[in-house]
Amino acid sequence: ELAELGLLDRHPDGGYTIGTGLWELGELAPVSLRLRERALPHLARLYEASGENVHLAVLSASDPVTAEALYVGRVTGPDSIPTLSRMGGRHPLHTTGVGKALLALQDDAWLEAFFERTLERETVHSVTDARQLRAELVRARERGYATTRQEMTLGNVSVASAIPHRSELPLAAVGVVTHLARGQERRLAQLVVSAASAIARDLAQP
Repeated sequence: ELAELGLLDRHPDGGYTIGTGLWELGELAPVSLRLRERALPHLARLYEASGENVHLAVLSASDPVTAEALYVGRVTGPDSIPTLSRMGGRHPLHTTGVGKALLALQDDAWLEAFFERTLERETVHSVTDARQLRAELVRARERGYATTRQEMTLGNVSVASAIPHRSELPLAAVGVVTHLARGQERRLAQLVVSAASAIARDLAQP
């Protein structure tokens, strides 16, 4: 029935893949029509300025027990380093720059529930201690951006900034991922904070 509706495509070997009908429905979501479409020009400019992987992510759920960073936009190029991220993919909040930026938006009650979870260690550098992570979130709020250093992938660093929230959209953040040797934090921070502000201005337009 799903194949007849175009939501799934059936292959000769009997397997199924996502159909264009399901993709079409997904493109009607506010995350696609409003957030990603308004953000794309700014993501492109951020890539042009940095030459690095650029990510747009949202909080996948309001429940702190299950929430992750859901990647809804990505710009990369030939000189960008390989990353694990993909459009529609998810990664932990505590090991990614965009994830930490999203965590920094949460209140104490939300974070208390979040820290009840077991925080998995993606690399030897992943921060899984609640006290240390809380301190990082305080610092992220103070300076307007969050960072990771080899916490999701060895050799990679990320810098990310939350996008000021719009009530009709999920919490969102924009970030850059680069190699440790190219990770000029101050410069990248200025770029991502500026991009987040520009996206927020466009989202505020009718």
